[in-house]
Amino acid sequence: MLNIQPCIKGFEHIKRFADKRRHIVIAKILPGEVYVSKNNELISTVLGSCISACIWDEKLGIGGMNHFMLPIKRDNHGNDGWQLDVSYTCRYGHWAMEFLINEITKNGGHRSNLVAKVFGGGKIVPKMSEVGTSNIHFVRQYLQTEEIPVIAHDVGGPWPRKIMFHPNSGVAKMKRLRSIHNDTIRQREQIYLHDIEENEIQSDIELF
Repeated sequence: MLNIQPCIKGFEHIKRFADKRRHIVIAKILPGEVYVSKNNELISTVLGSCISACIWDEKLGIGGMNHFMLPIKRDNHGNDGWQLDVSYTCRYGHWAMEFLINEITKNGGHRSNLVAKVFGGGKIVPKMSEVGTSNIHFVRQYLQTEEIPVIAHDVGGPWPRKIMFHPNSGVAKMKRLRSIHNDTIRQREQIYLHDIEENEIQSDIELF
């Protein structure tokens, strides 16, 4: 029987299951989630226009993956701004990247050892065609600024992707999904984007 080891504190809410075929534990992350691990396990997600950055310490074997929908939070005037999301979820790229890197280093990783692989940013929802492009531009600029090398990437295009990442070794496997899967992913991302917009309206109230 496959033993599911305890996860790092703070990630108990992430769904994990034992994959008997692969004989390994898989942590499945959804939009707005991050997972970091020291264990011999996989992290999995499915991407449309969203981005996942897989970052790990290539010497110590600790790493993680995020999954974000929008690069940055807009300010109260509708302009792009480098604001942290006040609800502290990883739906925005800037916070998702900071949180992922901080959790890796907090749990023993060293910034000088960090490398990255980047996936996603597809154009699968017509009305959100610029979201994927913006996400790609953001994550590239962010990792360049933080001086974290991107050693592999697969971004853009009209297809969704399934990602499996092994943070101990840095091995990432990607599958481009056929159009049969697009409707489900498209609907999920539209609902998720709507929820973000609703939460932004509510969070624009100024307290005094």
